Amino acid sequence: MAQYGMEKSPPLRGEVRVQRSKNAVLPMMACAVLTREVLELTDVPRLTDVDGMAALLGGIGVQVSRARGGMRLCGENLDGCRAEGIYAERMRASVLLLGPLLVRLGRARLSFPGGCAIGSRPIDLHLKGLSAMGARFALQEGCVEARTDGLHGAVIYLDVPSVGATENLLMAATLAKGVTVIDNAAKEPEIADLARLLRRMGAKISGIGQSRLTVEGVPALHGARFTPMPDRIEAGTLMLCAAATRGDVLLRGAQADTLGAVIAKMRECGAQVTAESAGLRVRAERLQGVDVETLAYPGFPTDLQAPMMALLCRAEGTSILTEHIFENRFLQVPQLRKMGASIAVRGRSAVVRGVESLHGARVSATDLRAGAALVLAGLTAEGHTTVTEISHIERGYVDLAGALRALGAPIVRVE
Repeated sequence: MAQYGMEKSPPLRGEVRVQRSKNAVLPMMACAVLTREVLELTDVPRLTDVDGMAALLGGIGVQVSRARGGMRLCGENLDGCRAEGIYAERMRASVLLLGPLLVRLGRARLSFPGGCAIGSRPIDLHLKGLSAMGARFALQEGCVEARTDGLHGAVIYLDVPSVGATENLLMAATLAKGVTVIDNAAKEPEIADLARLLRRMGAKISGIGQSRLTVEGVPALHGARFTPMPDRIEAGTLMLCAAATRGDVLLRGAQADTLGAVIAKMRECGAQVTAESAGLRVRAERLQGVDVETLAYPGFPTDLQAPMMALLCRAEGTSILTEHIFENRFLQVPQLRKMGASIAVRGRSAVVRGVESLHGARVSATDLRAGAALVLAGLTAEGHTTVTEISHIERGYVDLAGALRALGAPIVRVE
């Protein structure tokens, strides 16, 4: 099993390119089911989740190949509607095949999707919305069985602005008969990026980036070539690492307009964040505690709560982090305490008291973003830190150790 080993880092300095967004790429790959023509995605990150989605698509007959950093997908000859097995069970994103399979083939069978163990993540909003469009479901043997005589347009209100449900319904609506309206839709930038790809494929979508999406179904979608957006969560993680080490780092490709809440909280914390033509530059010398609440976009992203907590462990004063999105997303707390952090969890809030120093320890990544938080903490801790179970981290970060090492961090990946 691979792990990261690191010593306390000097201030990170230099520049690093932000990879393309995993959370944008995965639903875009599912779009291959919607067309018989070739879908080409350029600059696709090498991640285990991307490999898992490719395996699922290959299992239903989509031809998937990689070349020159990109990915070519062709769903001309789908020969199955079953997305089952270990990849489906491990990946939350596997549920994104449900809508495309239903609207293309009229049937689908999916294993209940997995992912990080960060709390209850039901798919009821997916099922409710697709039911309104004419789908029928049966739950049996750990799988979702779905059928339809043809999806049709509907007016759908999401009880909460679910990212996955918005994406699933958006994809299904592109080929459904009639007009579909999705109210209280999630507004994350990755959804807008997906909508832009679908429009390039011939979909008729209005309201992109807003809480009401209107989709007029078309008879068919065609192929397209598209470059996904930069990964704002990777960018935010590296920004926090730069600030935590009191460094000076340029994040090439980072987009300020997708990181507004993060930038605001980092500035409140004492970091300097400036937009440059090439990306975002982060500098920091002294950090102070701040209060942070995770919210749906454009609020502070839940995916950066854990790395932000790790930064605040060394900030002056007391901080309170409140998690509104997932009920079990403080899994990093026991691991950070092993390193000397002072954190008290009270329901959905965590009170963090900044300490003079953290100390190295052997800690375990319990999920993707908790793992990133432990790496950040290890960069600021005295002595040696080992982070195990980094398979979680590698689901969402392309060679995180390499990116940090390029900025001067003493971190290595070892088997």
